[in-house]
Amino acid sequence: MPLEEARERILAALPSPARETISLQEASGRIALVDAAAPSDLPPFDNSSMDGYAVVAQDTAGANPKEPLKLRLTGRFPAGGVLPASRVGSGCCARVFTGSALPPGANAVVMQEDTREDGDMVEIMDPVKPWENVRLKGEDVRTGTLLWRAGQRLSPGRVAMAQALGLAEIVVGRRPVVGLIATGDELLEPGAPAEPGKIYESNRTLLKSLAGKAGAVARCFPIVADSEESTIKALEEAVSTCDLVITTGGASVGDHDWIKPALKKAGGVIDLWKIAVKPGKPFVFSRLRDRPVFGLPGNPVSALVTFVLLVRPALLRWQGARDLNLPRSRGSLAETILNPGPRRHFVRVRMEEDGSVVPSGPQASHMMSSLAFSSGLVDVPPDGQIAAGTTVEVFHWDA
Repeated sequence: MPLEEARERILAALPSPARETISLQEASGRIALVDAAAPSDLPPFDNSSMDGYAVVAQDTAGANPKEPLKLRLTGRFPAGGVLPASRVGSGCCARVFTGSALPPGANAVVMQEDTREDGDMVEIMDPVKPWENVRLKGEDVRTGTLLWRAGQRLSPGRVAMAQALGLAEIVVGRRPVVGLIATGDELLEPGAPAEPGKIYESNRTLLKSLAGKAGAVARCFPIVADSEESTIKALEEAVSTCDLVITTGGASVGDHDWIKPALKKAGGVIDLWKIAVKPGKPFVFSRLRDRPVFGLPGNPVSALVTFVLLVRPALLRWQGARDLNLPRSRGSLAETILNPGPRRHFVRVRMEEDGSVVPSGPQASHMMSSLAFSSGLVDVPPDGQIAAGTTVEVFHWDA
């Protein structure tokens, strides 16, 4: 099945996002489910951008260190204090600090480095222009300004801006709980003694990190033996405690590949199998007890590619996200990439500091080193090539 068709079929099978209200302090990285507008201006009042003296700008014209102008000090207003009521008239000034509300009548602030205080008089040694060193009410954000739209992922900056405007809570999409299952008699838990013919399992760690970056809460289940009974038991346990399940290994048609038979015997429905991409062809999407189940290949690179292309968008859509695409950038391909096969090949690459794009090593689906040293993927068309020097789009799987 073509990649885009598979993705649309998966997204269409997902439920609507579940809502929850959380503190903005916990909102960074979450998906907003409602539009938000600024309830007030930011700043909420005219205020000083530095320590100094609030003045009428015209009173400082011609001031210089040799011939300072003298203004009468009529008040002191620390930041956070009562808003000043007394007016700063011509020939007068008021002591202010960074964040102090600008007193009525003043239209500029002379920074303290350009002044000298002498009793109730202040010498001004440098002129200021109207509204110099003043933060104007609403110059940052106006009341009613759209802060974010529903479906937008919240950055730390947007969250901080919302809190600066007095917002405390937000409605977001609930994060899915994802069960991670690795299958295979050849697999060992990391830290276990080495055994002949066995390898250490790493897919759950890789996918847990990637799922977390997509906003999910991942749970790792124990390694599952290659048997129908063990696979059914693991699947039933996972769907009973998780929103979605991701398996790795056992998704093909070998004598020890039990994911599809186990899903069917447990009452699951196979929605699709086999995707026209490399690596990652033996990919299964199923539903068991109304829980989506993603059967990924066991080879680490195949698991990665199918996750970022098909599972990651589903996790984001589950939370209500509008933008489901991987972050991307463009660079110049350092060497020609060939794809003699009939499937699109997602080649592991890294971007150098000079913007060049370099294949990160051998592209076999079991090669961990070229996965570890890559930061992105380049989509190479079937039976085609991309020549060195071509500007290519890099999909960043580790962002």
